[in-house]
Amino acid sequence: MNKEQNPEIALEDLELKIDSLVQVCQRLHEENQQLKNQQIELMQQRSALMDKTEKAKTRVESMISRLKLMEI
Repeated sequence: MNKEQNPEIALEDLELKIDSLVQVCQRLHEENQQLKNQQIELMQQRSALMDKTEKAKTRVESMISRLKLMEI
């Protein structure tokens, strides 16, 4: 008797498939959460680097201005 003929076997097979899908959904949810956390961290790092870059740019421009004044 195959699973199409035996509703009990078909039900058990369906239950196994549903359990498998639930596990996949849980894994994907966890992975998605990790990726969101990583994205937040990377955005914070990017912001910090942009701030450092802007400060460095300002300092370099200030140095250039002082050097130009020394040439006069």
